[in-house]
This record gives sequence, C-alpha cells and structure tokens, in this order.
Amino acid sequence: MRKSVVAIVGRPNVGKSTIFNRLVGERISIVEDTPGVTRDRIYAEAEWLTSTFNVIDTGGIEIGDEPLLVQIRQQAEIAIDEADVIIFMLNGREGITAADEEVAKLLYKSNKPVVVAVNKMDNPEMREEIYEYYALGFGEPYPISGSHGLGLGDLLDAVVKHFPTQEEDTVDDETIYFSLIGRPNVGKSSLVNTILNEERVIVSDVEGTTRDAVDTHLRKDNQDYVIIDTAGMRKRGKVYETTEKYSVLRALKAIERSDVVLVLIDAETGIREQDKKIAGYAHEAGRAVIIVVNKWDTVETDDKTMRAFEENVRAHFQFLDYAPIVFLSAKTKKRIHTLIPAIKVASENHTKRIQTNVLNDVIMDALAMNPTPTVKGKRLKILYATQVSVKPPSFVIFVNDPELMHFSYKRFLENKIRDAFGFVGTPIKIFARQRQ
Repeated sequence: MRKSVVAIVGRPNVGKSTIFNRLVGERISIVEDTPGVTRDRIYAEAEWLTSTFNVIDTGGIEIGDEPLLVQIRQQAEIAIDEADVIIFMLNGREGITAADEEVAKLLYKSNKPVVVAVNKMDNPEMREEIYEYYALGFGEPYPISGSHGLGLGDLLDAVVKHFPTQEEDTVDDETIYFSLIGRPNVGKSSLVNTILNEERVIVSDVEGTTRDAVDTHLRKDNQDYVIIDTAGMRKRGKVYETTEKYSVLRALKAIERSDVVLVLIDAETGIREQDKKIAGYAHEAGRAVIIVVNKWDTVETDDKTMRAFEENVRAHFQFLDYAPIVFLSAKTKKRIHTLIPAIKVASENHTKRIQTNVLNDVIMDALAMNPTPTVKGKRLKILYATQVSVKPPSFVIFVNDPELMHFSYKRFLENKIRDAFGFVGTPIKIFARQRQ
C-alpha cells in the first residue's frame, strides 16, 4: 500500500530542515542558519499515531533568475507534484514577506491540501500574532517551534487528516504486481514497451523523461500481471530530474506496491554505485527481486562473457545473492522470453508457505550437520521453528536465548532452508525468539 507523501515547502531560512529532522527523528538534513543550504530534495519516513508517511524536505523557494535559485525552485515544484499534503513553512519572527506571498501563489496552483506552519514561535506571547497568517487563504495556521519541538502534534494532526484514503485494489489476489527500477536511461520504458509489444509508454534517451507511476495490465499464459512503471511525460512537457538521486522517491513508491521488483542494469555502461543503492531499497522492503541486465545486444559476447558479467554482478550485489539474473535486450527483444517466467517463479517463491513439520525436519538435519555454537560457555538450543508470514517468507526460530544466535549461524540456517525449498528470487527473514 502506497505511503502518503508530505512536502515541506517555504522560502529559505524558515526552519524547514529543522522540522524535517524532528519529524523523522534523525539529523538527516543539514541545518545551518544560511539561506540556500538545503539545495536538493531530501526524503525519509516518518510516523504519527497510526500513520506512516514519507516526508520531503526541499530547498527554499526564492524568486530569481540565478541558476541555483532556479534549480531550487524546480526541485521544490517537483516535491509539490509528488506530495499528497504540503506543509507551508513561514518564519513567525518576520511575518508574511513578499517571498512568502510568491510561494503561496505557487501553492495555489498545485491544488494540493496545504497546512500552514508558522515556525520560531517560541514565546507564547508571539502566538497572539498568529491570526495575520489567515490572510494567506489556507485556513488555520499552526504556531510551532522547530528548535523546541512545540506545536508539532497539532500540526501533524492537521496533516494526517488530509491523507487520501486507501482504496481497495480492484485486481484479485492472484495478480502479480511488478515494477521496474533503476537509474535514468537504463531502458525501463523501452522494456515495458517490449513486454507489452506496443508503444504505451513514452520512450526517450533523455535522462529524466520518466515521471509518474503508470499501471498497465497484462495477461500472459493464464496469469494476470500489473506493470508498475515509473513512466509518463510531465504534463507541462518539462523534462526534469536529470540527476539520478531525484528518482529515488518515485522508485520507493513503486516498490511499496510491488510483489516483484526488476532492478535494471545497463550492460553497455556497466554497474554503478547508484545501481546498488536503488537495489538496496527493494531488498530492504522485502520484495522479490530480479536483476535485469538490459542492452545485452550492445555487448560483444563469446561463450564466457555472460558468466564473467554474472560474476561481476554477484560481486557488487552480494546482498541479492538470492536474485536471479536475466540478460536481455529490450530494443532487439533478445532473450525477452526469459523474463516473464522468472517473474512468475519469483512471485510464487515470495508467497510460498512451508509446513511446520517439514520445516523442522530441515532444521534438525541442519543441527546434526553443524551443531549450534557455544558462547561464553552457554550453548544455543533450538527448540522448533515455524513460518509466520509471506511476502517475504518469514520464520521464527524458538531458542533458549536469542542472544546466542550469532549472525553467521542464522545465515547457515537460511542457506539450509534455501537448499531445501528454493526461494529463488525472494529474501527470507529469520527471527530468533525465546520460548515463553
């Protein structure tokens, strides 16, 4: 289910990054009393009561033609487009400025819910001046203090009220949702077109062309799929997001709704650090993963090329050792027939359940092969195991003391479970619990 997105927007030096850090509980944004320090959008996950949502911090919006100011404004506009709710930050010590009014005009055009937060209202006497902010036309303003954390509860209550309700999926549970993620220009849109065998998605060699998540239904071999492609040209025709990291929030939104995630790598340019970062989001989310090496037609191959490339991928993506690697070319359709079967297998493994007695037979065999370790004279005792959930398959192993379950032994048990039951394409999780 997609998380709601909240963007914090305002002119420079009103305390956006301080509030961002308060909401997410970490000092992620750089906080410095200099206008323009936050130049890029920064995002993180936050919680309030029963709601979990993503927060975007933006560079301050300034009106001007200087290149940096133009870029900051563009990134804030992107954040506004991505957001479900916007927190409009102002500086309570300065009142409403001309720059604030310009930001307000930008927010009027967005047609998004806007909650006004008046920051730096540390002194209770200052709160009597809050009424002037009604003039902005966004309803009740909320006095807050980012440095002291005052008033944030009331602000978040107002924000959460605007979250869209989650509609029930109209597709049955048997449908497999899969998304394509990767750095710009690796061929995501081209691959969607090839899978569908029709030009439903705008394809361009310009990095940053792809924007919104567009769902496309596909039925193949009596199986229904929904392709979640971060595709679609910006309505105003502006090509943006030319820097790779700005695509991450949209990738996260697509991952949240996916059963299987295709991590695309460009065979022509090779593996980059950004590829590993993007793949890490899918792994951390517990989704099934397939590594897709695209543009394989551009590589001069012999009988050893594919093996060598696969070894290189495994070396860089050690945390995805369970993910199959598919080599193909979206342009020439070379080896394209191998992709859908791999998606189906990964999805099946992602939802696979193992009977408790069969699972415990495997665990006992593993113990006989490699007895549990002893830590400070105390031996780990494994009593029994059971599977508690799917997507991803998750197992609880009941032990005498969870502290004795070393990471290396947990990894050993995971390997034995994989040897017995496969689980190709999906992560599995193992939790050690003390039996009460």
